Amino acid sequence: MKTDIQIAQEAELMHIREVARVLDISEDELEFYGKYKAKCSDELMERIKDRPDGKLILVTAINPTPAGEGKTTVTVGLGQALCRLGKKAVIALREPSLGPCFGIKGGAAGGGYSQVVPMEELNLHFTGDFHAITSANNLLAAMLDNHIHQGNELSIDPNQVVWKRCLDMNDRALRNIVIGLGKKSDGVVREDHFAITVTSEIMAILCLASDIKDLKQRLGRIIVAYTYEGKPVTAEDLRATGAMAALLKDAIKPNLIQTLEHTPALVHGGPFANIAHGCNSVRATQTALKLADYVVTEAGFGADLGAEKFFDIKCRIAGLKPDAVVLVATVRALKYNGGAAKTELSQENLSALKKGIVNLEKHIENLKKYGVPIVVTLNQFVSDTEAEISFVQSFCEERGCEFAAAKVWELGGKGGCALAEKVLSTLQTKESHFAPLYNEEESLANKIEMVAREIYGADGVEFEPAAKKAIERIESLGFGKFPVCIAKTQYSLSDDPSKLGRPEGFTVHVREVYVSAGAGFVVAITGSIMTMPGLSKEPAAHRIDVDESGKITGLF
Repeated sequence: MKTDIQIAQEAELMHIREVARVLDISEDELEFYGKYKAKCSDELMERIKDRPDGKLILVTAINPTPAGEGKTTVTVGLGQALCRLGKKAVIALREPSLGPCFGIKGGAAGGGYSQVVPMEELNLHFTGDFHAITSANNLLAAMLDNHIHQGNELSIDPNQVVWKRCLDMNDRALRNIVIGLGKKSDGVVREDHFAITVTSEIMAILCLASDIKDLKQRLGRIIVAYTYEGKPVTAEDLRATGAMAALLKDAIKPNLIQTLEHTPALVHGGPFANIAHGCNSVRATQTALKLADYVVTEAGFGADLGAEKFFDIKCRIAGLKPDAVVLVATVRALKYNGGAAKTELSQENLSALKKGIVNLEKHIENLKKYGVPIVVTLNQFVSDTEAEISFVQSFCEERGCEFAAAKVWELGGKGGCALAEKVLSTLQTKESHFAPLYNEEESLANKIEMVAREIYGADGVEFEPAAKKAIERIESLGFGKFPVCIAKTQYSLSDDPSKLGRPEGFTVHVREVYVSAGAGFVVAITGSIMTMPGLSKEPAAHRIDVDESGKITGLF
């Protein structure tokens, strides 16, 4: 059986200008990064801005398991299938982070015959967006420490610096560090921290900004520290806004690539959903909606994280109204949730399936709360039996959801046509009545508790004293109307990754709360979640190599 990278490397790619023509984009409206990648120019976005929007289809999933769900694979396959059915469709995805590529997960470009390509370039450096974000983040950190060293005119309290440096790599040794050691000229000694680039507020800002003007306003509002009197100090106070924006002037433009079947794909931005808001950029989504009749986008990890944040943060801030949602599951993952051992997932096990399907049931209930029509799809494996597929189909249809199995990994767009037809019929027969979960007027604590109770199924929320104090400060500064971005494990509906299925009788523990004033949301960190991951004992980096001809291997 061929690996994903083998399939991608054997594919015949079209020049990106030919892919763009499908969307009526001229060569002059592209900024080329070689033959197969391009950025959409400001001129293109200005030309199409008054067009009506196409239909917006969100793809989300059950909680991820070691068995795999294939959410991105289904997203790509659905986009390919819509094009096969003669529809003008485009896919809108996030960019992969280098951290997972070299860590546990490997690449993030879909799989099998439903991939976006060039796969290796996308997973590694792509068009340099993440490097630009990392540079802008660390420029702000450098200017902050330089200001303190050069006399500290703003009276910044070194013990109340909240801005972290970042790196697009899993490196646990950088979570907590001490800087400024050495001579007096080497800076002020203080404790500092690194986060992975995808959690940087600048990543969130880039993904939520509508244009350069909005980008600069958001950058200027970033709170980097507090004074000895407890007053916030912003990037604008440090006069860092212009320089950061200059570093991001190209990164803010959406990237155009293609699938294995030459379906256009806008891939831009990449915040994680477990520790950030988990959505591709607003600019890419809005551009896609103007270019095509159908836009297939995805949200990160399970629906309790990605879909919730897509609805309550991205849609609220950008004014988006999704028309349908596709909920991805696999028989293998549902059996794993029901207690089946990882080594036994290929065997028919209706008992484990019936126990584990409660995870899917909870996600269906959650999505219904947003008023968007739901189509459930099984990303089908060869080992799935007719009895297992039939059980899942009946379960979904009894709950008012459309259902279709998908074989997009194996067959590409052809294997997604049944799903595409279900999505099209749903768009024609069912109206979306989308509304966010909570009102912005609710207190921050109430918003966090509402998500925990309604979406996770918790009995309540326990706030540590530091978190309570932080909420009081944030609300006193005027940020109480912001939506909340809850950092939580992706592996469970609870904040305990070991609790599979549909856990009950648990409390969510919030240990830290801070405001991302530029992005426009408040972050609540739960459980043991960390903003800088570490590498595993056997990271994917051990398998990645390049030969004398420049051919990359081991990136899957």
